[in-house]
Amino acid sequence: MNRTADRNGNVKETHSVQDRFLEWMYGHTAGRILLRPLVCPVFSRLGGWILSTGLSALFVKPFIRFSGIDMSDYEKRRYASYNDFFTRRLVPGARSIDRTPEHLISPCDSRLSVYRIGGGKDKAEGKSGEDRERCAVKIKYTRYSVASLLKSRELAAEYAGGYLWVFRLCVDDYHRYCYADSGYVSPGRRIPGVFHTVNPAANDVYPIYKENTREYSFLESEQFGKILQMEVGALLVGKIENEPHSGPVRRGQEKGHFAFGGSTIILMTKEGMVCPDRDILENSEKGIETRVLLGEKVGSAGW
Repeated sequence: MNRTADRNGNVKETHSVQDRFLEWMYGHTAGRILLRPLVCPVFSRLGGWILSTGLSALFVKPFIRFSGIDMSDYEKRRYASYNDFFTRRLVPGARSIDRTPEHLISPCDSRLSVYRIGGGKDKAEGKSGEDRERCAVKIKYTRYSVASLLKSRELAAEYAGGYLWVFRLCVDDYHRYCYADSGYVSPGRRIPGVFHTVNPAANDVYPIYKENTREYSFLESEQFGKILQMEVGALLVGKIENEPHSGPVRRGQEKGHFAFGGSTIILMTKEGMVCPDRDILENSEKGIETRVLLGEKVGSAGW
């Protein structure tokens, strides 16, 4: 059962056919055997190729109706393929970028959860001794070391005591994303891996965020210090398409987009630099994701 809250505190519970299917696939031995070829990069590249053909455009209108997508937010045009639709652009004004300097904004449309990273100066309530002593975070039932996510103990240590922000995108979300603040961005680093779904059913069984293909870069933010932004590919997401860029960037400037499939963006902020909004923190503690939109305030500078 997935629970999502809007910013007014209304909680919606869903347990779709897709959720039940993925729970079976990841929760049973036979399902996990069937998954092995599906999560490999070759399968995702093949799926991406099929969904870029003209024939795949036939699926666009049925998908819009099934998902109940409000197309008034998007450019009105004919889509050449399903992936062409999937990477659609918003019309000007469809999203509002919060320009208050002290506000951290969401880089994308998504379902957000926030977790305190262990190992900081202040001992977070509810953290185990192991998490306090090491730079680690627990996402639902799965414990991650930040070093395993970044493949670097030195980088991980910089974020001890800070926050890890998980922005989970579903297939019906807008799949372009932006920078959360103005500043200077570093060149990106790619970590090869596989392509598990980012549905919570998978995270209950596999450490998906340290197994999936991902890319990250650092934003030397004017307000929030050194922010790490990581894009995580997922089942059928054969491409993380970031704009090749390093140097100055603006809050709300497009950073890139995902090809077809669910996917995730992870932010890491350092200890004492950002305080998540209260509703998001409280929802996360209860295992509830918070629905946020690109450009929307999700936190404030400092504690």
